[in-house]
Amino acid sequence: MGNELTESKVMQVLDWAYDKAINGVPGLDSASELSSEYMKQDGSPEDKVNSLIRWQITKAGTSGFITGLGGIITLPIAIPANIASVMYVQIRMIAAIAHMGGHDIKDDRVKTLVYACLTGSAVTDIVKDVGINIGTKITKTAIKNISSETITAINQKVGFKLITKYGSKGVFNLMKMVPIASGIIGGTIDSISTNQIGNIARDAFIK
Repeated sequence: MGNELTESKVMQVLDWAYDKAINGVPGLDSASELSSEYMKQDGSPEDKVNSLIRWQITKAGTSGFITGLGGIITLPIAIPANIASVMYVQIRMIAAIAHMGGHDIKDDRVKTLVYACLTGSAVTDIVKDVGINIGTKITKTAIKNISSETITAINQKVGFKLITKYGSKGVFNLMKMVPIASGIIGGTIDSISTNQIGNIARDAFIK
């Protein structure tokens, strides 16, 4: 039981990763600093975000970066550093994109939408019940209308989806059992999912 990824563990890791992404860690930019760096580039908002996503894909697919990140950050619970680190990389990317779209990334409602984007294509079903369409830019008015009850409901759905993604019978156990290969396996999976998640975040917060 101790090695199983539960909804509680998922939310602990998400909150840990979001805190690190917003406040920064030694040697790594915070989400807002990352956002500011890419906002300085030439091109449309979409071009700037696409540049950020490409850089994140490179980072997420590099096992050396992930291993090093796991070494400098104390994980809150016993889960593979690879999973926690990739969650951090992806959350920081989504939060930076949200910041580029003019959203307050310290707002719990924005944080919940960042978490929702982590689920990839499942995000559409997760948020449709609250009247949010991920296919078009989420307005600040729509975010203000998200209640605390809705935040809880979305987080529960996110937790369930991520358990499926990193569940005890899937990638989670594979990374624990095959530590040498996990960087290669994780890199392949993470680059694909990071690209998909980045595109979803762009459509949600920028377009």
